[in-house]
This record gives sequence, structure tokens and C-alpha cells, in this order.
Amino acid sequence: MTRDYVAINRDIWEEDASNWVETGERLWAASDPGWGNWGVPEAELGLLPDDLAGQDAIELGCGTAYVAGWMARRGACVTGIDISAAQLSTARRLAKRHDVAITLLDDNAEATTFADGSFDFAISEYGAAIWCRPDRWLTEAWRLLRPGGRLVFLGNHPLSLICTPENGAPCDTVIHRPYRGMWGADWTQVEFDPSGISFNLTVADWFALFKDIGFDVQNYQEVYAPTHARHVRAGIPAEWAKRYPVEQVWHLSKGTA
Repeated sequence: MTRDYVAINRDIWEEDASNWVETGERLWAASDPGWGNWGVPEAELGLLPDDLAGQDAIELGCGTAYVAGWMARRGACVTGIDISAAQLSTARRLAKRHDVAITLLDDNAEATTFADGSFDFAISEYGAAIWCRPDRWLTEAWRLLRPGGRLVFLGNHPLSLICTPENGAPCDTVIHRPYRGMWGADWTQVEFDPSGISFNLTVADWFALFKDIGFDVQNYQEVYAPTHARHVRAGIPAEWAKRYPVEQVWHLSKGTA
């Protein structure tokens, strides 16, 4: 990938931020977290520790920062970062509306301004998990965590990418792209629902990257759409997502040695 994906993705999210205000308002007001495009309950996935009291937490690519809000309500001292000023503006307004104290900064998850070992817990729901180069943002996340710290991130399952036509049409049951050597996709010029440049890897390549950086894998989850799901979300038909994993969650830890 030689194109300036950071600038491209920033411009995309600046332009598209107004379309995510309603979703941000709904999720900030939610009594319980729901994850991914299909709102899978926290009780099923367990992305967040029940008690974050006394811990420093960061959301990497926070968007409207509802995840940061969920962590603050569990007792954490929370920072959310994003490269979109428009998204951060919505996040600040909603944090104020819900009287939740979080720090929100314009910062790039691939190269942040924080000191080594600043956080106990890091998370990304989409955000950095798909819009940043995996080797760069994961290396940075490892640097930011204290020994024994944890990183959890949710993004697209690689199967959903290889089953998506080259023109960006909704995912189907045909393999359209090679799995070997997968890096992600450039969605800027596709016919259907153009967006930015996103990243993904094969499962084996994710494992190899974690090992190379120094992360230990604590858990891996494949996420399906719930049985009541309908229609198409983010280019994925509900009926496809009930049969095949649409998203994946990685639970990682930084060793104490």
C-alpha cells in the first residue's frame, strides 16, 4: 500500500461524520454495550472488564467515543483518540450531554503522542482495528500498554472480505479475492458504497504479527449476526452473516517479563 491512506481515511471520515451522529447518540444512551454492526451484546462477547476502576484505558480510533463512555462508566480514566476532528466534535458533545468525563484528542493510533506504558487497557471497535496498518498500530498499542496490559479489538472477519465482489457489491457466497497474501482493500473507487482504505490479514498472518510484536493471544472470537437480524449492514447481508463469521475479536495481553 503506497497511497497516503491516513490522509484518505481522514478526509472520508471528516465528510461522513454527520452520518454517524444518530448512531453515536443511540449507543451513548444504551444501558448495555452492543458490539459491531449487529449490536451483539456484551454478555455474549465480553470485550470489557466488568470493573475498570483505577485503570487507565484508551480507545484507538474512537469515532463518537461511545466505547470510551462505556469504559468510563465502569470506572476507568479514559482517553479516546481519532484523526477526524468532526467525529471528535460529536464525541465531546455527547460526553458532555451524558456527563461522562473522558479525554478526547486528535491523534493517530499508528504514532501517538503518549509515553511508553501509559495505559492498562486498550480497545478498538473498528477504528484503528481496520483503518490503520496492522503492523504499525499494533506495535504502537504494545508500546502504550504497561506490562500485563490488555488489548481487545473487533473488526471485519477476513472471510467477509474475500466474499465481497471487487466492485464493492454486498458480500455473497462466492470467493472473489485471494486469501493468501491478504492485506485489506481500497474502497475509494468501488461502484457500491465507496469509502476509504481498510486493512485485514489472514488468521495465520494475524497470529504471526502478534508473536513478532510480543503479544500473547488470550482469546479469539468469530462473530455472527443474531437470529433476528435483517437487511444489509456495511455491505453484509444479514442472512450471510448468520451463516458465516462477519466479524472477529482478538483478546491480547502484553507479558510482564
